Amino acid sequence: MLLPFLLLLTLLSGSAPAPRSRTFTFTYQVTVPAQPAGTKAVELWLPVPHDDTSQDIRDVRITAPLPYNIQTGAYGNRTLHLRAAGPALRGFQITMQLQATRREHLTPSLSGQLPLPEAPDPHLRRWLAPDSLVPLDPQIRQWALEVATKAQATTDLDKARAIYEHVVSTVKYDKSGQGWGRGDIYYACDARRGNCTDFHAVFIGYCRALGIPARFSIGFPLPAGRGAGEVKGYHCWAEFYTPQTGWVPIDASEAAKDPARRQYFFGAHDENRLEFSRGRDLRLAPPQQGPALNYFIYPYAEADGHPLTSLQYSFRFEDVQ
Repeated sequence: MLLPFLLLLTLLSGSAPAPRSRTFTFTYQVTVPAQPAGTKAVELWLPVPHDDTSQDIRDVRITAPLPYNIQTGAYGNRTLHLRAAGPALRGFQITMQLQATRREHLTPSLSGQLPLPEAPDPHLRRWLAPDSLVPLDPQIRQWALEVATKAQATTDLDKARAIYEHVVSTVKYDKSGQGWGRGDIYYACDARRGNCTDFHAVFIGYCRALGIPARFSIGFPLPAGRGAGEVKGYHCWAEFYTPQTGWVPIDASEAAKDPARRQYFFGAHDENRLEFSRGRDLRLAPPQQGPALNYFIYPYAEADGHPLTSLQYSFRFEDVQ
């Protein structure tokens, strides 16, 4: 593959620090419970992680009692899909096991070095457009402009940095109460608290409002300490783009939780994560009958075309090296 080869040449040349890496197995297990009498069919979709410049996915093994297929849909997201009918409606389980190597995502261009080679993103215009919960209306544009103006930011890189500092400084990582976790920019701007989706809704929305492409990714976090264990929930992060730097990773919520790494998380993602899908307002492959998904990390199912909310799922990791 050309990009990993060019990346290796760049690293060997000494022009950028070698990223840290982590290799581990990941197990994603879903149980579909027995369905009420009269149900005709259940369709199930699972996100399947993909290769990119920061991660390699190998040895994907699916254990399922029914035929399935894996398709590539919007933004390169991979989706496992199956349809259950007849006896399978009495309940079944599906397990996805894989091995992943995740590399630290660094931005050498921020320290004056040449950007790492990367394939152009064919969806660049999409990353300037609104999401359902991240509108680009006059109020959002005004708030974004105020942040950039206060910081006297003139370049896109300076504007993105000002937005990042604003979000980290003014939003608190706090999952109490109601409303958090949806990535609703107006909720986050009003409550000034939430989880990673809320932090990055503000960052992405403000960047797009100023004409800076920004994209959303979601996956699972791994504890920094090596070992094995259960992963309780998802984590999400963001990137923004300028022609001078290429895609720059940021993680505003991790910076808020760990102020000592605030500088680090503007221009880097650590290796303690696994990306599953990118983007919001997603139509799956094949398309679901229900509305577009706000984001896609947990399994999604429909019973006779209606969203099924009784799925049970769990996630585990184990380090290999």
